[in-house]
Amino acid sequence: MKKIVLTGGGTAGHVTPNMALIERLKQMNYEISYIGSVDGIEKGLIEGMRIPYYGISSGKLRRYFSFKNFTDPFRVLKGYFQAKRLLREIDPDVVFSKGGFVAVPVVYAAKKRGIPAVIHESDMTPGLANKLCIKKAAKICCNFEATLAHLPAGKAVHTGTPLRKELFNGSREKGLEITGFTNGMPVLMVVGGSTGAARVNEAVRKIMPRLLEDFQVIHICGKGKTNPDYDHITGLRQYEYVSDDLKDMFAVSDIVISRAGANAVSELLALKKPNILIPLSIGSRGDQVLNAEAFEKNGYSYLLREEDLNEENLLKAVETVNNNREKYVAAMETATERDATEIIAGMLDELATNR
Repeated sequence: MKKIVLTGGGTAGHVTPNMALIERLKQMNYEISYIGSVDGIEKGLIEGMRIPYYGISSGKLRRYFSFKNFTDPFRVLKGYFQAKRLLREIDPDVVFSKGGFVAVPVVYAAKKRGIPAVIHESDMTPGLANKLCIKKAAKICCNFEATLAHLPAGKAVHTGTPLRKELFNGSREKGLEITGFTNGMPVLMVVGGSTGAARVNEAVRKIMPRLLEDFQVIHICGKGKTNPDYDHITGLRQYEYVSDDLKDMFAVSDIVISRAGANAVSELLALKKPNILIPLSIGSRGDQVLNAEAFEKNGYSYLLREEDLNEENLLKAVETVNNNREKYVAAMETATERDATEIIAGMLDELATNR
């Protein structure tokens, strides 16, 4: 039986593509292990799939001043030696990294032990963690074709992003049952990523009375970000985080307001959901802005920049997308979607076989 180690963490976006791959790798009879951070979001998600999970020390390489910049390199070094030991014990045929800083010591340890590593970049341009891993990787997969210009020729392959198959099996009827909504009004879903988006939450709540005149609203707020004042309002359901029921909530939703993380936009495109993207720009490296700009250019999304986020502009965005839903769906239907899960699984299997 062939063995594989997957790694990646920090946010759900660094984990959910791995979860999609895990389902396929199980079908291919791989022995699967996962290396992540000791207490990151990835731990609960992967252990929920009954995959052996190993936590290692991890740090963050910041682009700004912080006293942790003096201590985190030692945590990363500790993680590297822990990863080396784990790879020696597990002895995988191949490693797959979805990114995040916890993956850096794993990819470096794989290179040291002669184990081929494949890394995946979801955003338009490579993040710092993946930049550090490029020289150590056997292959580099990317979500956007334009990203190839930022990667070394010969190593880079445009694959798209592995998406969870269950997202395509949602039921509108089940979504109505879960939320208690009716067929009488369209449904607007607001989602700000696995940790929520405080600025998006605030903006949506300011116009909530106006929204509820025309929509039923699903508001996925993020951990600790629900508001008890909204618990018993007719036509509104708020959640901290949604896992198993997300497919049915997507199925029942007519419009989605979302951040513009690579996995989020890929899922919206695949599900052909008319959407408003509010990319994280303040305090970020700008990757979500590039993602959103590309989707706006192709006609897949309405782009509302974070610096322009106010009540008037958000209401205008909702009205525009609602009135042009068919136009957005038609544009998304022209996209050339690829089955990234099959492409990447095949690449991993070839490397494992030829090791």
